[in-house]
Amino acid sequence: MKHDTTPPMTSATSGQEDAASCPSPLLPRHRGQVRETVDELRLLFDISQVIDHSKDISHSLEATLKLMARHLHMMRGMITLVSPHTGEIRIEVAHGLNPAEQRRGHYALGEGVTGRVIQSGQPMVVSNVSDSPIFLNRTRSRDLQKDAIAFICVPIKFEDDVLGALSVDRVFADAVTLEEDERVLTIIASMIAHAARARQHVMDERIAAIEENMRLRNALSAPLRPHGFVGNSDAMRLVYEQISQVAPSTTTVLLCGESGTGKELAAHAIHAAGKRNTGPFISLNCAALPENLIESELFGHEKGAFTGASGMRKGRFELADGGTLFLDEVGELSLMIQAKLLRVLQERCFERLGGTETLAVDVRIITATNRDLSRMVEEGTFRRDLYYRLNVFPIHMPPLRERQNDIQPLAAYFADKYAAANGRSGIRISLAVMDMLQRYDWPGNIRELENVMERAVLLVGQEGLILPQHLPRELHSTHCPFGLSGPGRQGEICATTGTLQDRLDELERACITEALARHKGHMGHAAQALGLTERVMALRMKKHGISYKEFRQH
Repeated sequence: MKHDTTPPMTSATSGQEDAASCPSPLLPRHRGQVRETVDELRLLFDISQVIDHSKDISHSLEATLKLMARHLHMMRGMITLVSPHTGEIRIEVAHGLNPAEQRRGHYALGEGVTGRVIQSGQPMVVSNVSDSPIFLNRTRSRDLQKDAIAFICVPIKFEDDVLGALSVDRVFADAVTLEEDERVLTIIASMIAHAARARQHVMDERIAAIEENMRLRNALSAPLRPHGFVGNSDAMRLVYEQISQVAPSTTTVLLCGESGTGKELAAHAIHAAGKRNTGPFISLNCAALPENLIESELFGHEKGAFTGASGMRKGRFELADGGTLFLDEVGELSLMIQAKLLRVLQERCFERLGGTETLAVDVRIITATNRDLSRMVEEGTFRRDLYYRLNVFPIHMPPLRERQNDIQPLAAYFADKYAAANGRSGIRISLAVMDMLQRYDWPGNIRELENVMERAVLLVGQEGLILPQHLPRELHSTHCPFGLSGPGRQGEICATTGTLQDRLDELERACITEALARHKGHMGHAAQALGLTERVMALRMKKHGISYKEFRQH
């Protein structure tokens, strides 16, 4: 029998062969991986050199993002930091974003991917931002309909504190590649932590300086709001500017606008800001008196001028001598009174009713009307020559529906006013009510809003929160499915116009706005309170055009 003389395999030989057939996971198996490892080491070395040799904190952070863009497949890069004083999260350094996009990068703790990473201190990888309901695209720099983008975000930590986050956009990649990118970003985040901490200390000072500069520039370029006015919409800023321009002069002013827009308040503001502010301010509502009394009210009368005239009486022109005469609803004057008013405007003199003495007066005239005087001129119901005398400096008072941004401060002002008048304090307006107020057309303008808020303050309960059921029926009929359906009956469905789906949509919208308000705009907490997932919550908010940022409290 032939014996096998081959020596037996030793353990050492076996181990060598096993090592040859099963390469170590610590060693790269392909030439491409070797190249990627070298590139990674070169990137980390370059970043360390920049951090060690740079004296400018901002430069070192910006240079880090540029190096990352050069070595990694990065479309955009952001370093987001937490304000140590306000807790607000904002983009401090960015690569691939323009200044406007960078300014839009504001977040709250737990908000979106960035807010969650900073809140949890754990990295997050979103393989495709278009499919993620928690990716906000706050900067609006991505086209979520076209681009397949992955988003990687890791926390920047200093000792036990999370200072912010380092995040990048990259072209969609496989899970292994994204995991490798996350690992590299985590290393870089730890390298820039000291620089981020130093930048964090000065970020509030820089923002405060910018905001103060903007405030001073606005104060210098925009007129001061007259006393008694509330709101700073573009339409009202134009009114404030016109008041400041015409007030120092003696020019006749015509205030045009719907009833309840604040024309008399504007007349008071013009008088108070003018050179005649020490003189009297006399007003007359031309629509409140019959024609046979208007002449006597304007010009006065002598004793015995007519039945019941038991003595001499001065008219409004005479009483306003040296000051301002405000004629409200001037479009209601008859043609005869218009002719006599025209003479006073031209000659600055008049006679009392039943008298022969000519009296000279020095009066500034401010008139107001809610009617279209130019149309009345064409119809022959208003004198053309008087119209030109009155329409020297017209000011249009905008209706409330054209100043949506002013509804909230006006409502809050009236709520505080009538709360104080009734010995109450701490009255608040719910977000559902504010939404209803802003969606209403307000045919009665500011006067109607004031009446609504006065009524609401009287109806509000001990909790001090104005709810939809505290608003009158006319606001409910088209904008809210619940309210007062009878005396003393609250919270029931009121008779509304519209389909059942319309009412359900309004109820759903009200519930979402209330939940967001209660949780200060935190979408995750609001969704949990309503028993919804965040994805469903985001879809419902998109359906109703609701943005969580409207509920943020800074």
